[in-house]
Amino acid sequence: MSEQAIGVFDSGLGGLTAVKELIKVLPQENIVYFGDTARVPYGSRSSETIKKYAKQDADFLLSKGVKLIIAACGTVSSVAVELKDTLPIPFTGVVVPTATAAVKATHNGKIGIIGTSATVNSGSYKKEILRQNDRITVFQQDCPLFVSLVENSFISEDDPIVQLVVERYLKQMKEDGIDTLILGCTHFPIIAKAISNYLGRHVRLIDSGRETALYAANLLGSNNILNTSSKIGSCSYFVSDTVESFRRTAEIFLGHSVEANVSHIDINA
Repeated sequence: MSEQAIGVFDSGLGGLTAVKELIKVLPQENIVYFGDTARVPYGSRSSETIKKYAKQDADFLLSKGVKLIIAACGTVSSVAVELKDTLPIPFTGVVVPTATAAVKATHNGKIGIIGTSATVNSGSYKKEILRQNDRITVFQQDCPLFVSLVENSFISEDDPIVQLVVERYLKQMKEDGIDTLILGCTHFPIIAKAISNYLGRHVRLIDSGRETALYAANLLGSNNILNTSSKIGSCSYFVSDTVESFRRTAEIFLGHSVEANVSHIDINA
């Protein structure tokens, strides 16, 4: 089982930031990624729809014989929490690993959370933070335009549009004096430099993809299913919409081409 792949899914492209971190942390592991690009975004959907889509996404990865499933999506991790109990293999979302890192990082007890509307409205990160330390003050802000910026390649820290949207969303948190900010959507690390420039270097940004990759490594180890091969693992990518647009945008997230490794599937079949 140790040589089986890690399965990762997201509503679109944001989960590729988690894949990038997995490759760094666990270079020997094989990875199967599914991006539900035909039905993105999940963040504005009803809870029932998000749960339905998450189950279909996980079932697809199971059909590929994966040994671990990661919901690299703040929305799914926040809304479809019961998915974990329906799966025959280990599973993690992004909420617990990310909240844990934020609690450890804060010095003044003021943590900010940004994510999709569904993620913020669920209160999942806040609940987990307060479960771990109820003396922390939590500030939340949904940032739906961040996803649109990233998926349309508005990602430069010097872009005035990016700067304007960052200020619009984060001005209040800056005034509130947060010292830690959870990037509660896997799209958001792509514009982390612009966010950090606005908030200042004293504010620690918590990357959900990075923290989830580290958590996944511990999960694999505790279940004795780490791939101990000396070979570099492979990555396969599946999408529910056009392959061409995914290939173009994936380079932004991963920093390298995925030309030969992307396939289209009908998730409703």
